[in-house]
Amino acid sequence: MIAIGGDHSALELKAEIMAHLKKRGEVFEDFGTHTRESCDYPDIAKAVCGAILEGRCDRGILICGTGIGISIAANRFRGIRAALCSDCFSAQATREHNDANVLVMGARVIGPGLACQITDTWLDTPFSEEDRHINRLKKLEANVSE
Repeated sequence: MIAIGGDHSALELKAEIMAHLKKRGEVFEDFGTHTRESCDYPDIAKAVCGAILEGRCDRGILICGTGIGISIAANRFRGIRAALCSDCFSAQATREHNDANVLVMGARVIGPGLACQITDTWLDTPFSEEDRHINRLKKLEANVSE
């Protein structure tokens, strides 16, 4: 199950990605926003990350104008590894090396075609589970403030 959410600037791109997820046969839950009315991206990040941390969803996709603000908000939650990606190489690397559980994209940075390719790459790439990557993730988790 994938949690997806975006602020008002991401409404159209989120709709494109959800249609793409549906074509892929993915199960997802939309955590908003659902209108063009201005909203605060930290609230969307909290809803998506909460669903992941509660175990209701396995991974998440977040979108805002640049992807920067919502990725900062998401990474404030212990256990969330959100990665802002604007290309397929980064999407692959962050899954293989960082076991990123949240993909972040900027609606004003990339178009729907590339966003869907990035999403596919991110969803289809497994974590490598090599010792060096596992050790780095343990260090990251140990360094997160309580």
